[in-house]
Amino acid sequence: MKPPVKSRISLLALFIIGISLLHYLTPLQLPFLHDIFQRLYYLPIILAALWFGFRGGLACSLAVSIVYAPHILFQWGGHLTMEMEKYLEIVLYNIVGGITGLLAQRERERSIELQKTAEGLEESYKKLQEQSERILAIEEQLRRAEKLSTLGEMAAVLAHEIRNPLGSIRGTAEILRDDFKPGDPKYEFIEIQIKETERLNRVVEDFLRMARPQPGEIKVCSVMEELDTIVTLVAKDARKRQVKLSLESCPERPEVRGDGEKLRQAFLNIVINALQAAPAGGSVTITTSRTDSGYEIRFSDNGPGIDAGTQSRIFEPFFTTKPDGTGLGLAITKKIIEGHGGKLEVVSKAGQGTTVIVSLPVLDEGEKA
Repeated sequence: MKPPVKSRISLLALFIIGISLLHYLTPLQLPFLHDIFQRLYYLPIILAALWFGFRGGLACSLAVSIVYAPHILFQWGGHLTMEMEKYLEIVLYNIVGGITGLLAQRERERSIELQKTAEGLEESYKKLQEQSERILAIEEQLRRAEKLSTLGEMAAVLAHEIRNPLGSIRGTAEILRDDFKPGDPKYEFIEIQIKETERLNRVVEDFLRMARPQPGEIKVCSVMEELDTIVTLVAKDARKRQVKLSLESCPERPEVRGDGEKLRQAFLNIVINALQAAPAGGSVTITTSRTDSGYEIRFSDNGPGIDAGTQSRIFEPFFTTKPDGTGLGLAITKKIIEGHGGKLEVVSKAGQGTTVIVSLPVLDEGEKA
């Protein structure tokens, strides 16, 4: 540990007084000793410069000059030509004190700056680590939500396809039952067939209720925060595809009442489609604006666009133009947006890119309260 300031000043004063006494008390017939004592003055000067910077070094060198000058003038006779080196030594004291103090002060300031930078980097690292953990958690939630939504869509389609034949089977069985009287073995078989058809229909309905997504947590959420999260989440994928991804926000940050997780899933589906459509070196731009009816978000890419025939079917479940696609992304997205009272529109022409427009109603000041 460094000694306190008062202790350091006292130590420097003792150094200067002690060396000066050696000068004044040593006979002039021993010049080699005076030369040694003369050099010893540099010790307190350099220490003062290291401890107190430019002002400390210069103050100490001036103090040494004041104490040492009478020894030259009165004891050595003040012969300027003969004792020029001693006067030059006083000049050197001040030069060494000033330069050493200045360098020490700059080094100390640099150390403080480096320490602040290190603390800032450590804080940034902690924030990045927290953000990374949050992104991983959000990504896992999105995967889980997408799987559940996909299962729900599949269940709805399968239930629809199964219930129609079940209705036909039951109707046919009821017609056949009229041809037989109770007690007839065939009548009993047909009764069993009708009951089993009803049971199977109830199983399908129960499966539909179980697979149907449960309502999410409805609360006030910021659309811009969800978009910021999505941009952060897909930034790595965009760089990998060599696509420039940018988010341009309006000055206002409107809020909607809904499920933030589902909105995040809907926006993610749209952005992933845009990134997959954009060519290497292309761009995907997200712009937001306030309209008379609410809040409008535009997801634009400069990809190959969509022809009119394909555009008329893009919201159909299981319709896809991708070899490895499920055909459920936009269907689920449309369902989520409409569930929040919004509107989803796709504007595209072959060879001219695609723009997906999401319109959402925003909360007024009364609803926020």
